[in-house]
Amino acid sequence: MSENNEKPKLENTEQSLISHLLEVRNRLLHIVVAVLVIFLGLFSFAEELYGWLADPLLRYLPENSTMIATQVASPFLAPFKLSIVLAIFVAIPYILYQIWAFIAPGLYKHEQKMFLPLLVSSSLLFYLGAAFAYYVIFPLVFQFFTSINLEGVTQMTDISEYLDFVLKMFMAFGVSFEVPVAIVLLTKMGALDANTLGEKRPYVIVGSFVVGMLITPPDIISQVLLAVPVWLLFELGVIVAKAIDKKDLEDV
Repeated sequence: MSENNEKPKLENTEQSLISHLLEVRNRLLHIVVAVLVIFLGLFSFAEELYGWLADPLLRYLPENSTMIATQVASPFLAPFKLSIVLAIFVAIPYILYQIWAFIAPGLYKHEQKMFLPLLVSSSLLFYLGAAFAYYVIFPLVFQFFTSINLEGVTQMTDISEYLDFVLKMFMAFGVSFEVPVAIVLLTKMGALDANTLGEKRPYVIVGSFVVGMLITPPDIISQVLLAVPVWLLFELGVIVAKAIDKKDLEDV
């Protein structure tokens, strides 16, 4: 009798696992198709996009200096890689939505309501961080680097190396600007509260400058320009955490 009862349970478990795997596959296919469609649209303008990306450096290069390609395929591969990465960046809200659609059935209603504001805010903050890197950090950093002229050395940056550098900076600033979202999530999970965050403020300030030192170029300007926004975003997260704590107390 017990064996007969166990078989349906095993079958239900297997069916549930298979259905979840199929849904994961479908969600991944939707993401891949979305990224591919965006990529095909962007690749038509790959050269223009790379020119836009290289502009913060080109405007400060010394006269008669240019960017170079040290590998045969670099003039094709660099814009190709840029188009793929930009397609993923553009598709971030859709990717996050697909993740939410997969996990939403297992969430409570109040958790489902919280996801949409987090989706919008996390996407906007990531794009804001990338824009801050492009319009504020890059001009200052490249102006500083190109002002250093060594005798007998001509400044000519490889296009692939430049692409890797700026993509790393985009990712670093985009992720760093997600601090308020991380604080909100940890607060809602009960792992943090506003009082605890306030006590950790000195460590956060020091940590912001340490992170700025590690992931930005070795000049004090770019390090400060990353550390200060991260600190200010932390303060914004503290304000939101206080509002969440107050609301939770009112609900009780």
